[in-house]
Amino acid sequence: MKKLKRICAITMCRDDEFFLSRWIAYYGKQFGTENLYVLLDGTDQKIPENTGLAHITKLPHEQLSRAMGDRYRINKLSELAHELLKKYDIVIGCDVDEFLIVDPKTKKTLAQYLSNKKIHTTLSGLGLDIGQHLYNEAILDKDAPFLEQREYALLSTRYTKPVVINKPVKWGSGFHSIRHHNFHIDKNLYLLHFGAIDMNMLEEKAQKRGSDWLKHLKRRGNGTINTVTKSKAKSEKWLSIARFLQTYIRPIYALRKPAMLGLRIVVKIPIRFKKSGI
Repeated sequence: MKKLKRICAITMCRDDEFFLSRWIAYYGKQFGTENLYVLLDGTDQKIPENTGLAHITKLPHEQLSRAMGDRYRINKLSELAHELLKKYDIVIGCDVDEFLIVDPKTKKTLAQYLSNKKIHTTLSGLGLDIGQHLYNEAILDKDAPFLEQREYALLSTRYTKPVVINKPVKWGSGFHSIRHHNFHIDKNLYLLHFGAIDMNMLEEKAQKRGSDWLKHLKRRGNGTINTVTKSKAKSEKWLSIARFLQTYIRPIYALRKPAMLGLRIVVKIPIRFKKSGI
């Protein structure tokens, strides 16, 4: 096995201490907290107790629309990644409710796996949008691992993101794309998104953020939860099918983004993914 590469993870958030704490715990275990870089949107933001040696920078908060705010944040993160690539081999950029995992069947850590991959500027994991099954799953226990409490995920092109980079790039809003670069979806990587993990949490967050965020969460969060709740979950083989579709199918209006022919497939999350500790 090759020597481990220098890898760091970056994110930016506001009013999301719960997920940020989980983000730090997970990526800190993977790479060491000293290799985590967090931008906090607002000097009033609370820093989680488990920060360790993570680099935390508070920026003055600007009142922006959701779309303008998304662009502001991704520009800041693209600039940060550009600087960090002067001393790191790989930068992982994602939201605080997103966790990149390597399939436990590889028997490698995320750092080991990425260190042995030939990366062509970007690398993506297959997007799994985890949602609460309203009939089968209880309110989230915030002190317990997520994957011990949630069993279903929507196969989502939206969360098949180019979060791994080894060269300076300009991400699109939310890390959903990279200008002038295609997707390279790895067969053993998965990006788990937990934004819709609990209906109660969605409602609480929406009330705090106002009507603009409420509309967004109803469109994205409730849509995921409704689909997970109402759909019959399919087997693990759909992970490979989805990866194939997203690799070779592109929408005409966005040739560098993955597509799935409009399919909304819910799968049972493989039990072995619990080994990720998330």
